[in-house]
Amino acid sequence: MKRTLLFILTFVISIVAIHCGSNKENTSNNTTAASDSTVQKVNKDTVIVFLGINSKGIGRFKDVQLTHPLNEEMADKGKAIFESKCFACHKLSTEMLVGPGWSGVTKRRSPEWIMNWITNTKVMLDRDLAAQADMAICLIRMPNQDLTDEQARNVLEFMRKNDGDK
Repeated sequence: MKRTLLFILTFVISIVAIHCGSNKENTSNNTTAASDSTVQKVNKDTVIVFLGINSKGIGRFKDVQLTHPLNEEMADKGKAIFESKCFACHKLSTEMLVGPGWSGVTKRRSPEWIMNWITNTKVMLDRDLAAQADMAICLIRMPNQDLTDEQARNVLEFMRKNDGDK
């Protein structure tokens, strides 16, 4: 059963990668195009499939208002949450540990998608294609961390800081 599931997930990712690789649309000037799907090789062992950066995922977050400039207090709280709940599986670089590295995540995913992922993990893994593609690479389901909406928003702000937002 596991081999069959792994084969199916690998096949789906291959089809998406082939489709995305043949996409001739120029997205260099606008990385937030609604139909933007790309494949990026992070390092020699890791390939990330981007399935539409404008996807909001599945959950209650439909419009997340970001702070400009970055809210340092929220980012500090998010860092503390990362250090207590996330660091065992995620690195702040592009390197994969158990889960994918966090570097660049706010460039690949919308704030709404990230918030829905953090707070609605099970449903996202069951129904969201981008989450399923990530799981196919990691091969492990992310457990629900039972974060409040405020905690999830702090984690998002820390992710933005990690990605160099100011």
